[in-house]
Amino acid sequence: MKLLVATNNQGKLKEFNKILGELGIECVSLRDMGIHADVEETGTTFLENALLKAKEIYNIAKIPTISDDSGLMVDVLDGEPGVYSARYAGEPSDDNRNMDKLLAKLKGEPNRTARFKSVIAAVFSEDDILVSEGECEGVIIDEKRGDNGFGYDPIFYVEALGKTFAEMTDSEKNSLSHRGNAIRNLKEQLKEKEL
Repeated sequence: MKLLVATNNQGKLKEFNKILGELGIECVSLRDMGIHADVEETGTTFLENALLKAKEIYNIAKIPTISDDSGLMVDVLDGEPGVYSARYAGEPSDDNRNMDKLLAKLKGEPNRTARFKSVIAAVFSEDDILVSEGECEGVIIDEKRGDNGFGYDPIFYVEALGKTFAEMTDSEKNSLSHRGNAIRNLKEQLKEKEL
């Protein structure tokens, strides 16, 4: 079975293929399908944004479509930056400015607990939709460490491995990341669906 992942991010596509490929599913990107759509994510939750994108791309491609929306949620900031993670410091989106804004807001704050959250929507038809979620717990550190990653990875520290996301190998990160967990949850739902 072929699933369209509403992305052109090859790293993300690779992660989907690695996990869902075990079910004989081939994941393809927007580029693979010749689709050049840019869906505006106007939702106020990760689920709303994932559904918006998956449904719109499904209506264009007419094949089962997966979309995910994810971001960083910091407890002491009531879940900020949340759905605004990519554009937290304004447009144009800039990872360093976003991290700098977050670190400035947390200056002197002892509670640094946070989590990355990912929500996946898989649309098989207008009324056949699966939703999956995944999280990864961590803490926000004051210094940027590592250069393997993007977004908030250099300041998101996972105690279990003693590293920031940006210091981890791809396989270490995929084994515990929010997106990896959401894809694994989706995989279990797809097994039950018996595609």
